[in-house]
Amino acid sequence: MIDNETILVTGGTGTFGKAFTRYVLEHYNPKKVIIYSRDEFKQFIMANEMKEYADKLRFFIGDVRDKERLKRAFEGVDYVVHAAAMKQVPACEYNPNEAIKTNIHGAQNVIDAALDANVKKVVALSTDKAVNPVNLYGGTKLVSDKLFIAANAYVGDKQTNFSIVRYGNVAGSRGSVIPFFQNIINQGKTELPITDYRMTRFWISITEGVELVIKALKEATGGETFISKIPSFKITDLAQAMQPGCTMPEVGIREGEKLHEIMVTVEDAPFTYEYEKHFIVFPQMVWNNRQKANANGLGKKVEEGFSYTSGNNTWWLTVEEIQERLKTLELEH
Repeated sequence: MIDNETILVTGGTGTFGKAFTRYVLEHYNPKKVIIYSRDEFKQFIMANEMKEYADKLRFFIGDVRDKERLKRAFEGVDYVVHAAAMKQVPACEYNPNEAIKTNIHGAQNVIDAALDANVKKVVALSTDKAVNPVNLYGGTKLVSDKLFIAANAYVGDKQTNFSIVRYGNVAGSRGSVIPFFQNIINQGKTELPITDYRMTRFWISITEGVELVIKALKEATGGETFISKIPSFKITDLAQAMQPGCTMPEVGIREGEKLHEIMVTVEDAPFTYEYEKHFIVFPQMVWNNRQKANANGLGKKVEEGFSYTSGNNTWWLTVEEIQERLKTLELEH
């Protein structure tokens, strides 16, 4: 499916974009991969890091806020992965208009450009923060998700379909708890602050995130939200795994932070099916014959009242299992 096709990644110089690009180039034979982003220096660095794939890589300077530039970039593109976004919670709170321009207006621009260019599929990255949002970043991503799902109503006779992949913070990613703890440990300190002793998180690697996006590219018919089955861990267990015997003062939950990551709500349950390694939340409205819930018949509808959060998960990592995963984890700086 990906072989001999042209793929464009918005925000392609970010953590996900680089990992996705390398994975696709190593495991498939695409016609080319286009990196669409606004930072020329990051593009320069990425080009040097992937010199061996220079014949397949193209770099396009542009911003998702610029519809005309997107339209030009989308010419001849088969698949689009939309990863561009303002993601830092404090930055979005202090610059709400900018977050709206990128995360909401930018999403609509990607949709319009994809429809005009008759792109085959668009997969947009979501976040747990879009579920019952408590901060502006989550609010903008909720709107973005709704836009991509509703975009299937405007496809008509075109081949294009739009779907979503949702996961939380990638283990070891910039701004997440693991590099935060590691920085404290590197300073020789033995005290790791815990915002709330009850706090839990999902553990997902960047490779698992990439593989879920590829699954969506292969299987989506339009409007689905794909969610991986992944383990949970307690923040207190993470602290003990990283610094055994450390003291853990409780410092209070931060603004815009949740105790647990939420992936599927009780309200989503009537439209959610469970598969071996993932869940799919199907759209509540169906706009064409391609959009049929559980069309492959392999999924099992979840029970009424079901929800999927890092707090009610049935798969938990022990301190020892966390330590094993940390051994192979590359932290972002």
